[in-house]
Amino acid sequence: MKTSKDLKILLQNIDHKGYPAYKSARGSYRFDSYVLSIDHVQGDPFAAPSRLSIHLTGSEAGFPKNYYDKPYKKTALSDHLIRLFFHALERYNFKAKGSGKSGLISISRCGQEILERTACFIHPSSGNITLRFEVGFPANGRTINSRELIKILFDFLPNCVLTSLFYKNINQKTLEKAIFLAEDQHYIREQLSSLGLTAFVADGSVLPRQSGVSQRPLKGGIPFQAPESYRVSLTLPHKGTMTGMGIPKGITLIVGGGYHGKSTLLKALELGVYNHIEGDGREYVITEQSAVKIRAEDGRSIRNTDISTFINNLPNGRDTVSFSTEDASGSTSQAANVIEAIESGTSLFLIDEDTSATNFMIRDELMQRVVNRHQEPITPFIERVRSLYEEHGISSIIVAGSSGSYFHVADHILQMDQYVPKDITAFAKQEALAFPSISLPKEEKSLPSFQRSLLPDRSLKKERRIKLKTLGKDAFMLNKETVDLRYLEQIIDTEQTTALGYCLLYAQTHLMDGKKTVQQVVDSLLFIIEKKGLDTILDCDYVKCNLALPRRQEIFGCLNRYRK
Repeated sequence: MKTSKDLKILLQNIDHKGYPAYKSARGSYRFDSYVLSIDHVQGDPFAAPSRLSIHLTGSEAGFPKNYYDKPYKKTALSDHLIRLFFHALERYNFKAKGSGKSGLISISRCGQEILERTACFIHPSSGNITLRFEVGFPANGRTINSRELIKILFDFLPNCVLTSLFYKNINQKTLEKAIFLAEDQHYIREQLSSLGLTAFVADGSVLPRQSGVSQRPLKGGIPFQAPESYRVSLTLPHKGTMTGMGIPKGITLIVGGGYHGKSTLLKALELGVYNHIEGDGREYVITEQSAVKIRAEDGRSIRNTDISTFINNLPNGRDTVSFSTEDASGSTSQAANVIEAIESGTSLFLIDEDTSATNFMIRDELMQRVVNRHQEPITPFIERVRSLYEEHGISSIIVAGSSGSYFHVADHILQMDQYVPKDITAFAKQEALAFPSISLPKEEKSLPSFQRSLLPDRSLKKERRIKLKTLGKDAFMLNKETVDLRYLEQIIDTEQTTALGYCLLYAQTHLMDGKKTVQQVVDSLLFIIEKKGLDTILDCDYVKCNLALPRRQEIFGCLNRYRK
């Protein structure tokens, strides 16, 4: 292996040459306590930055083995190291001068949630660490300025590595807290099913956020307090005894006046599928891992989805057992979203009345009398929600602000009053007796068999060069086709969106054959990711972009929204 001295000599020799001469620097170089690998060199100073990685052996890094012996602890440790390295790099970003992206030094920017990312990989047995980041190689115009790159690689970078990637040099108590928190969160998540719960919200949690564009906790936010009838006590491995609200399996209705915290609670629950960092306020808001937020999605495409559980006997005679459309209505899209979520293996629906199609959610008793059942092709969710739970084990948590019809079918009813939940189940059930309940269909419609398979987009295999561009958190472009993911509301990071783009591309070019079901395709994809790593789906000899692992449910959602 070449040494750091070899790298410095090489850079000195190419100073003032044309920018392509930087390509000769590709390779691995041994520094005193780590290996620096220049994996990809950008084509010019205005192109995407060069890709570099740092490699340390487990013995060099020195982190205790019990900090990465379980997947959830390994993810927490990786997340912590990325955050440390990010803050170390911030001091040096663009301190080296030049044109274009010269002097840029960056790594994944982590949010409030803890995600598995390709930016940091820790080998589960050896503890070897690989950290991936970007550097804009400096230039004056398009002429190499290697003196500035030497400054980055030999002055700035070693300091960042020493202060953030060696156990002996970091704040060990802070890291211990992060690992202990991950163990406590994992413990709660593992206990939910055995306790008969779908979610847990700890007393003292701060659910409101600073604003619509900030995920930081609201200063002065009202601490959460569980109603006595729903209070659960847990003894955590490190935190000790903790109390909070346990939301039981079944059908739970959340009601209350406007601005009293209904949607805030639901938002916390939908993001409770992820672990959160200490100080977020939602560290101990833990939701069943497969929970899916369901909403209407006007205009989405649907391909070969069996929505007959909810929509049948269309006037134009269209088949709803294998339904396809390029422009779904609100009710049709929500029906497809429910069926596709079941196909993905969810056991919990999270639904907000505000973002739902009214005619999909409810037909009250008066409407049922005026418009006969055989004249209405839509079977609303309220008529299926009970059987979905009793026969298929799928619970629902529903926020309602205007329709009281769900009082009749709900098992549990919570009222949010100035961000404080109150159990009003008995009162609401008593009041509901004075109002007619909806009539249910005589025959229950069985769920689809989920033998649906999708043909791959053949044009992707014919393309010599496939371009994938991430459009923020909400969409990506695959060549000229935009895949709109904005209504998959549990995507919380642009790196997840990028990963979904590559999941789709890998599935299209390697797994889909028109015979495998969608479930089999996703199972195969996740098996490959688990065994070989998330970067496998890049189909490249280097990690050309940082990815964050999406959930199984979002992979299904992405595959279902590709119009080709």
